[in-house]
Amino acid sequence: MIRQEDNMLSVKMLCEIANVSRSGYYNWVASEENRILKEEEDRKEFEIILTAYNYKGYNKGARGIYMRLLHMNPPIIMNVKKIRRLMKKYNLFCPIRKANPYRRMSKALKTNNVAENLLNREFKLHGPRKVLLTDITYLPYDRARCYLSTILDAYTKEILSYVLSETLEIDFVLETVNQLIDRHGISVTAETLVHSDQGCHYTSYSFINILKDKELRQSMSRRGNCWDNAPQESFFGHMKDEIDISNCKTFNEVKVIIDDWIDYYNHERYQWDLAKLSPCEYYEYVKTGIYPLKVGTSKNPSSKK
Repeated sequence: MIRQEDNMLSVKMLCEIANVSRSGYYNWVASEENRILKEEEDRKEFEIILTAYNYKGYNKGARGIYMRLLHMNPPIIMNVKKIRRLMKKYNLFCPIRKANPYRRMSKALKTNNVAENLLNREFKLHGPRKVLLTDITYLPYDRARCYLSTILDAYTKEILSYVLSETLEIDFVLETVNQLIDRHGISVTAETLVHSDQGCHYTSYSFINILKDKELRQSMSRRGNCWDNAPQESFFGHMKDEIDISNCKTFNEVKVIIDDWIDYYNHERYQWDLAKLSPCEYYEYVKTGIYPLKVGTSKNPSSKK
């Protein structure tokens, strides 16, 4: 035990024990008020981050929070590094999307109607409404499962049409195409490419004929190569990470959640690669050249040569 006559250790001795300089100790004492103010400032800014994180009830990472803050009224500019620092400081974590352990849905029925891969992963080369990606995923809930068919614009990442079904009958895939034409018929042309995997729905005569009837071109991924349809696979992965249908008991309950999330995705789920805009905002930005955010500027991608 270290003792002095008055049973008190001097600052010098304490600094020697702690292996710090006396000047460093006195600077630390003098800066206490600043540390308190800094802690209060961090707490206030974290509350802002938390508001953005909890928006619509869907988890967001640092960049998602950054983009949500830009879309607030008035917009808030906060450095991504600061957001990450405060998230780490206050133990706020966004679940990291894991690789899907399940293989693509079993394609039990095969035909020889396999279209050529016209896309070759050139997802953003041709502009909006030129390359459309389609696929099916299954959604387990309670003791049942339902199936979601979507058509996604490869350039804007917007979901142009989708149908949720209780069965795997071909009808809901055909309805997805009909819905696409009903909603976006003016903006799709004979040059528009509809790209899918080689699943039985897409090699069926019904699907091939409806594309011909709508004057849409067909393209297919190489067999067993999910990268040929990567943006669509990514969409399904993010959706399954962010929604929770584990407590759903009926198909209609699942449908309400899917409808709400896809509306949120199209209009309010901002993406870094889309100039920090949502898919619908990005489409309007490409069409008009008018950047909707009041802060910062971004070059219209349609002006690239």
